[in-house]
Formats: sequence, structure tokens, C-alpha cells
Amino acid sequence: MLKKVRVRLPVGRPRTTPGAVAGDKAYSSRGNRAYLRKRGIKAVIPEKKDQAANRRKKGARGGRPISHDADLYKERNTVERLINKLKAWRGIATRYDKTPDSYLAGLHLRAAMIWIDDLVKTAD
Repeated sequence: MLKKVRVRLPVGRPRTTPGAVAGDKAYSSRGNRAYLRKRGIKAVIPEKKDQAANRRKKGARGGRPISHDADLYKERNTVERLINKLKAWRGIATRYDKTPDSYLAGLHLRAAMIWIDDLVKTAD
């Protein structure tokens, strides 16, 4: 999924590498963290309790505790709310589309609908 990411700043070309990636505990695997570290992306992913227990059980061989920015992790809520708005459209939530292109077109359409709805609400 990160191969498709384009981060837009106010000026210049879109960047392909975000500054940080926030994820929930399901994405706290060693492989995910290594991939992000290799690309120079900050991982804002809390550690699972069982992973922390296994690391502590190994003692000094277990490595350093995983750190994550709790304030940045809290901002993940905004993205989660957007995903929930996208999934409110049945075609997105159920993935009935046969091809990735038609699914992406549905995402774009739903995102445009959300954007227009927000514009109308702020104009009132």
C-alpha cells in the first residue's frame, strides 16, 4: 500500500515517502517496522503486549523497547473517521468491484461526495 502513497505539500512535487506511518497494534510486526525503517519512515505503531512480554523475557538480548509518539498516534483518529465515512457506502465496504481500477474509481467518487458534503455544511 505504501507504494501508492503520495504526500502533497503546499509547494513542489508530491513526495513518495511520508514522514511517519501510524497504524494499530495489528501492524506492529518486526517485518513492518524493518520495512519502514529501511525507507526512513517513522513508525507510530504501539507494541503488542505479548511482543513486549517476549522482548522482556529475553532480557538484554530482547533489544530496546519500542517507542512511539503517543500524540501523533492520537491523530490517527481523524483517518479512522474518514475510513468509516468511506465505508458507509456499501460498494466500498463490501468490495463488490471486480477490478482494482473500478474499486479505486468508487473510492474517488465517494471521497468527492464526502468533500462536497463538507463544503455544503461549512457554507451553511
